[in-house]
Amino acid sequence: MQNRQAYLAAAALLVGLALLGLWGERFLLYLAMRVMILAIFALGFDLLFGRTGLLSFGHGAFYAGGAYGTALCYLHLSKDPLLCLLAGLLLATALALIVGFFCVRHTEIYFAMLTLAFGMMIFSLVWNLREITGGDDGLVGISRQAINLGLAKLPLRKEGQFYFLVLSCFGLVLYAVHRIRSSPFGLILAGIRENHLRAEFAGANIKNYRLAAFVISGFLAGLAGGLGVLLESNAAPFAAHWSHSSEPVLVSLIGGLNTLAGPLVGSFVFIVLKEVVMRVTPYWMLWFGVVLLVILLGFRGGVVGTLAQALGRGAKEARS
Repeated sequence: MQNRQAYLAAAALLVGLALLGLWGERFLLYLAMRVMILAIFALGFDLLFGRTGLLSFGHGAFYAGGAYGTALCYLHLSKDPLLCLLAGLLLATALALIVGFFCVRHTEIYFAMLTLAFGMMIFSLVWNLREITGGDDGLVGISRQAINLGLAKLPLRKEGQFYFLVLSCFGLVLYAVHRIRSSPFGLILAGIRENHLRAEFAGANIKNYRLAAFVISGFLAGLAGGLGVLLESNAAPFAAHWSHSSEPVLVSLIGGLNTLAGPLVGSFVFIVLKEVVMRVTPYWMLWFGVVLLVILLGFRGGVVGTLAQALGRGAKEARS
């Protein structure tokens, strides 16, 4: 019953987003794409943290890997958006594999600090390798060319056209993460989070499972980075900074950890709230932080978790 309700909710969400793509204004489409890209980023992070308990402060490095891989492919190899996205995904996945190999041997604060150190090392490389990455200027001039389908071309130059590529990626990621969470692999990850010693005694290779989850998470971060470059037409070095790595952490906490809906709700709240506060006051960073603090303290289980608890209490009272 719960699976059926989840599928219906996901289908309603995707249909609503598709209708927005057909009739929404340009700014609404841009805002919706930012929400979906951040949601992809957060879904990957929550798959790691919510499912294994490993808190990463270096996921911005993989986002930047996807962004710079896409941008470099566009500037030097091919203008095809799908090929450029593939290049970004390969770079982000390779980075995740290398960083994860060293980090998953540790847990808790040691894992978090190692990911932070690797993330800032990659940020330093992006900042200083000016001949390759453009340094503090980043890489600019990435336009959205048409996708060549052989017999026809699929244009992406307009916001409404690119919107459906982002929506397609978002839908595929949502389905893939749901399948992973409900698969034997996902259940073993949950078991590792609850009691890694018991999972190891049961025969699970803890390091390999953690590394697999880390690489999948980095892959999704790279996809978000590649889509972000095509949306903004540039790759910026601060995509690899620790402050950007904090965004999926905040989004997951706002929406609710270890839930499929949590990163989606958290991304919507984060992006919309940031836009509103920026337009209201010049001291938006201060007030944005205050509002986020209130949300995090007021919704201890995240927005989704708090609403689920409230609905559960209401149902019990109704039955009694």
